[in-house]
Amino acid sequence: MIPNQQSLSFSPYMALYDIIVPKDNMLRKVNELIDFSFVYEELKDNYCHDNGRNAIHPIRMFKYLFLKSIHDLSDVDIVERSKYDMSFKYFLDMSPEEEVIDPSSLTKFRKIRLKDVNLLDLLINKTVEIAIEKEIIKSNSVIVDATHSKARYNQKSPKEILMDKSKLLRKAIYQIDESIKNQFPPKSSTDVLEDEIEYCQKLMDVAKNNEVIREYPKVKEKMNLLKETLEDMNEQLQMSNDPDARVGHKTADSSFFGYKTHLAMSEERIITAAVITTGEKNDGKQLETLVEKSKKAGMEVKTIIGDTAYSEKGNIEYANTNEINLVAKLNPSVTQGYRKKEEEFEFNKDAGMYVCKAGHLAIRKARQGKKDVAVNQVDTYYFDVEKCRVCPFKDGCYKEGAKSKSYSVSIKSNVHTEQIKFQESDYFKEKSMERYKIEAKNSELKHRHGYDVADSSGLIGMHLQGAMAIFTVNVKRILTLMNQK
Repeated sequence: MIPNQQSLSFSPYMALYDIIVPKDNMLRKVNELIDFSFVYEELKDNYCHDNGRNAIHPIRMFKYLFLKSIHDLSDVDIVERSKYDMSFKYFLDMSPEEEVIDPSSLTKFRKIRLKDVNLLDLLINKTVEIAIEKEIIKSNSVIVDATHSKARYNQKSPKEILMDKSKLLRKAIYQIDESIKNQFPPKSSTDVLEDEIEYCQKLMDVAKNNEVIREYPKVKEKMNLLKETLEDMNEQLQMSNDPDARVGHKTADSSFFGYKTHLAMSEERIITAAVITTGEKNDGKQLETLVEKSKKAGMEVKTIIGDTAYSEKGNIEYANTNEINLVAKLNPSVTQGYRKKEEEFEFNKDAGMYVCKAGHLAIRKARQGKKDVAVNQVDTYYFDVEKCRVCPFKDGCYKEGAKSKSYSVSIKSNVHTEQIKFQESDYFKEKSMERYKIEAKNSELKHRHGYDVADSSGLIGMHLQGAMAIFTVNVKRILTLMNQK
């Protein structure tokens, strides 16, 4: 059962917060900035209101996830820190002497209470609403781009993941007492996952049995991360098989296995919309959705700034229809003149090649036709015929016995005369210089908030991770801009 509101605290120690938590503390500022009641309104239908014991209020649980997004800690350690960190307790609306939650409650909240909740759009829209209310967003431009996240379980085997976590634990122990290595169990010398699990459990037992070592925060944190990984592994029977992750291409020579997050961001560096897809999806196809989501969040969009992936014909037509300037450089291959089977072949701007519906990237391309007559030119993309021969989609695509497989695109740059003219304008060149901002935002998400690797398997887990990471960077950015006023 969920209470209608968080219980009011009549603790005689509440005045301690005015002494211990300074006025410029970030968490104090976040509490003052955001009315978190929107979380209750969104989640209240996921609770029973008239039966059972009172549940921990969803606002407090959500704030725990926010803290976890800021700090790279396990559920156990984020709860442990809330026992003694007064800024945490203040942020969580707890009295100084109040007992903290059981860490398992946080895990259940993520997996049960947030199920079927469109948290991504909810949190982005809330931060954009605040930014507009505080007159932080003044521009009417959105910058669009995509960033990739590697699948957690497929880039490495389960054994390799455990080896990495156990190494971090050993390293933390060595910094305190290197002689304890004599007590460590022998490392697993096989490729059997069960042997590595047994080694990790024995390693943790050594740390637990040492009364001095086990009390060091660094050791406890690494031990809890290893323990959490082992628990996840027991839940994911096929941990190395992420059913939703897909191969995407960063360049012609490099690829990744995982997911893409397609972003729209204002010039003030507030993310206004996001779409999370599997790794193979085309960047340009998400432009209309990103713009419409940004509008729904409250943005007035008059200019779209992006790279060549967003300059395809359909996007130019969408921008013209909605009287929006599309600041994205044209590329004959991307702008897609007449071509057959448009739904079966998509252009990957990072690799500069087309990808078939089986996910195979073209291996080379050649241009045919007279150079000075663009309308007659054709780009022909060649695929690895050995892959085509065994492809499950070869019917109607590959002719049995053929020695090559190609796909041709006719270039009709005359269709884009107005866009070419706009591309030469001072406004286009000026706005193009804003695109670097979203590259910096992608870097912040990856390097400060762990967005380079998925926390769990599946698109649902990626949506939760994306929602909390984007909410966190937006809140931090809003506070920064407010301080500059």
